[in-house]
Parts: sequence; C-alpha cells; structure tokens
Amino acid sequence: MQKIRFVALAAVATTLFSACATKGFVRRGLDEQRVALGQERMSGDSANRAELAAMGASLRAEMASLRTDLGTLRTEFGTGITAKDGQVTFAMPVHFEFDASSVRQQDEAALTKFAQVAQAHYKGSLITVEGFADPSGDAAYNVRLSRNRADAVRDYLLTKGFDAGNIRTVGYGEARLVRPGAEKAEAGAELNRRVTFVIETASTVSTVAALSIP
Repeated sequence: MQKIRFVALAAVATTLFSACATKGFVRRGLDEQRVALGQERMSGDSANRAELAAMGASLRAEMASLRTDLGTLRTEFGTGITAKDGQVTFAMPVHFEFDASSVRQQDEAALTKFAQVAQAHYKGSLITVEGFADPSGDAAYNVRLSRNRADAVRDYLLTKGFDAGNIRTVGYGEARLVRPGAEKAEAGAELNRRVTFVIETASTVSTVAALSIP
C-alpha cells in the first residue's frame, strides 16, 4: 500500500510540474490519489480489526485458562480466593504440626498447584506469604514461629522457579485466628497454623471476572 501511495503522489507531482499537463489529466491524477489512499485506509482498518479480533481471542483464552486454574484450586484443594483493591488473596489449605515450621509432604501438591497458577497468570507480581500460629505460647514466640512457617513456604516456592525478589514473608503470630482459642491438639487448632498468599497485581478485574463466572 505504501507503493500505491508513492506512485499516486508521483503521478500528481508530474502533472502539476509538467508544461504539457492539462487540467483533465491533473484531475485524473488527483482521483487516482484519492482511490489509492482510500484503498490503503481500508486495508489499514481491516488489519486493525484483525489485530483486535486476535487480541480478543487471546484474552478469552487467557480468561478461560485462569477460570479453570482458580476452579481447580477451589474444588480440588479447598482454597479460598478473594480479589479486592489490587490484591488477590489465596487462603491455602497448608497447615503445620504443633510448634513446627516445616512444610508437610501432604501440602506439597497444593503449593505446587499454587506455584503453577501464580507463574501462569501473575508472573512478576509481588507475593506475600503470611504465616500464622495457634494461640499457645507467648505472643512474641508465636510471631517468630509464624514467620518461620512463611519462610519455609517461600523456600519451597523458590524451588519451583520463583524470583526471590518477588516473594516476601511476614509472620502474624496468633492474629486472625480461624478457630479462636483452639491450640495444640484441640479440634480446629491446625486451621490456625497456616499460611495465606497475597498477590499484588495492577488490576484484579480478570480475577474477579473469573471468580464470578460459573
């Protein structure tokens, strides 16, 4: 199309500066230029429409993939997922033995799936691993223990290819208890010994949409 424009403009220039040019010939040259420019514009519009269509198809495919992956985390692993104010929170079913901070073997599948989802859909985002403890022991000790748990989970994620600069850890001790008062071997105490993930993302629109669509 650039060639058509060049030829049309050259033809008009020739008619304008040639001593033997006639008004009719100049008019025909201008008509040819308008036709050529019109064809180029139509071609450009068609290319833009094709590009937008391709982008739309890609976004729909990405949304379908995100919806499937979030659904797997929910149904297969019982993960609670919420999206709000530029953050996506994953309440993972990853728990710890009493007074311990090691990642349990039975929790590795859930962590591995989270790693796959995070790398596929939130690559490069900042991930905060939040650790928690049950209320046994003093507050300061529980904060240290919960931080150790978050660090252990971070270390596991690093083995899955994450950039260390994109993961930070924090320990909240016995704050935000799932089962208030439950500790040690009491019913529900394990739910208090847990981690959650908070992903900072520029927009949570896609996550909200994925969670909203059945």
